[in-house]
Amino acid sequence: MAYIFDTHAHYDDRAFDRDREEVLSSLSAAGIGHVTNIACDLQSIRTTLDLAHRYPWMYAAVGVHPEYAEMLTEESFGIVRDALQDEKTAAIGEIGLDYYWKNNPEHPTQRYWFARQLDLAYETGFPVVIHSRDAARDTADILKAHHGPDIGGVIHCFGYSKEMAREFLNMGFYIGIGGVVTYKNARKLKEVAEYAPLDRILLETDCPYMAPEPKRAARNDSSRLPFVVQMIAEIRGISAEEVIRVTEDNAFRMYRIRREE
Repeated sequence: MAYIFDTHAHYDDRAFDRDREEVLSSLSAAGIGHVTNIACDLQSIRTTLDLAHRYPWMYAAVGVHPEYAEMLTEESFGIVRDALQDEKTAAIGEIGLDYYWKNNPEHPTQRYWFARQLDLAYETGFPVVIHSRDAARDTADILKAHHGPDIGGVIHCFGYSKEMAREFLNMGFYIGIGGVVTYKNARKLKEVAEYAPLDRILLETDCPYMAPEPKRAARNDSSRLPFVVQMIAEIRGISAEEVIRVTEDNAFRMYRIRREE
């Protein structure tokens, strides 16, 4: 039997401080089999790893989001490198570029640490979880210049056109799709969900953010993913069971996790 694999969550976020254990303990009954918790900054690397060790079905991605790129120095970069030695680490992430928010670090700073984390992934053999917002061209160019096709990974919370999806797919990357695909105005993402090969799509929440319809105003968690599954199934004209089965296989393959016997 296949189970939903939430490939991108932030359960160490303060939004879950009140009931984190209750939420996580309820996921199995909601059909969730595995979750990858994603670090954003140097502090959340530790909280992400702590969570992954508490729950056998949870994995960790460790890295520094472009919003926090100014935290990184040659010395502090060692925290990311050291975290790769942990047995629960499955990827380097969340890394990338975010040109949307004007108060984010300057673009050259973001590009520098994105490239450095890509180089680390190439050196160590880990896939990457990429955040890219309003920065499609620079993201693609840096990936091409820093071994992206050899590294592999996912473009998380994909927000670009079908044409841009083709470029990332041609480099061997997966497309991360979450709650946004259920929104009425998500025409571009619906086109991508139909265009991308099913064996290159990953399910994700980005929780506590990006809750799907009809729960859009609520705090998100992995139990909402059946709404995403149903929308992808409708778009592609296939069963929800097929979406779950194929995307679960995709997640294990992308994260290079050996499945339990």
